[in-house]
Amino acid sequence: MKSAHGAPKLNKPKVVFIMGATGTGKSKLSIDLAVHYQTEVINSDKIQVYKGLDVVTNKVTHLECRGVPHHLLGVIDDPDVDFSVHDFCRDALTAINQITQRGRAAIVAGGSNSFIEVLVEDPTYNFKSIYDCCFLWLDVSPPVLNDRVSKRVDEMVAAGLIDEVRGVFIPQPDYSRGIRRAIGVPEMDRFLRAENRLIDDEKPKEVLLDEAINEIKVNTFKLTCRQVEKIRMLREERGWNIRRIDATGVFESPGAADVEKAWQSLVLEPSLAMVGDFLKGHEKSFSPPYQFPATLPQVPVEM
Repeated sequence: MKSAHGAPKLNKPKVVFIMGATGTGKSKLSIDLAVHYQTEVINSDKIQVYKGLDVVTNKVTHLECRGVPHHLLGVIDDPDVDFSVHDFCRDALTAINQITQRGRAAIVAGGSNSFIEVLVEDPTYNFKSIYDCCFLWLDVSPPVLNDRVSKRVDEMVAAGLIDEVRGVFIPQPDYSRGIRRAIGVPEMDRFLRAENRLIDDEKPKEVLLDEAINEIKVNTFKLTCRQVEKIRMLREERGWNIRRIDATGVFESPGAADVEKAWQSLVLEPSLAMVGDFLKGHEKSFSPPYQFPATLPQVPVEM
């Protein structure tokens, strides 16, 4: 059956997934697409679902949202409660159903690829039988991304990361659950213990702080490597049709105007084309599969 405009009529509601490592621009792309297609975004970052630590978790601000409704973003009050993958699937499915019932395609964006995998693959949810899926992958070369991560951590420190972590520090924390799992919190433990005179440390506090910040950078880059490996698995072993967009040039651009121009040409325009074809039910050739290195790059440590 065809629509009045001649395009195939597909009855399945549509869901667009924006995937990629931390720091590649997933939130920006999801908002750009949501503004263009007049739809809504569902957060799939398992740490950003909690209230608080907005700098540490790098949540989008109200201004950056540009009026786009966001679901599952800063909705959990208790910092110690565990938001499980099945909690995510339950709440994400509710939001997706609400959005698609309004005649819109839902956009799911975030770095917790294990959550997305369970949502799509677990037979309990029957997701692939109910929804049509489009997967976009924002990819940035490891050396450029590592530099981006380092600069972003410095920006987060300048924006108040240390005070945010001070605000959730307790003498006997559990860094394996809740919001305190966030990269940026456990790494500050030794510094804050010394600051609160809970331990005697021979190192000056300034040195402890520098070491904590460096550890945040290293652990964030390690996370990006794991995220890319997960996407590789979903693409190669699960057989997901994940469409790669190389955003490296955006972060190599020298100035703000050049960054925006590169974003438009390298990321937004191809993304709009891919999503547009997906929404129309058309298929076309996309960029060739990404050639992964035999081993992950070594994680540099700044001294």
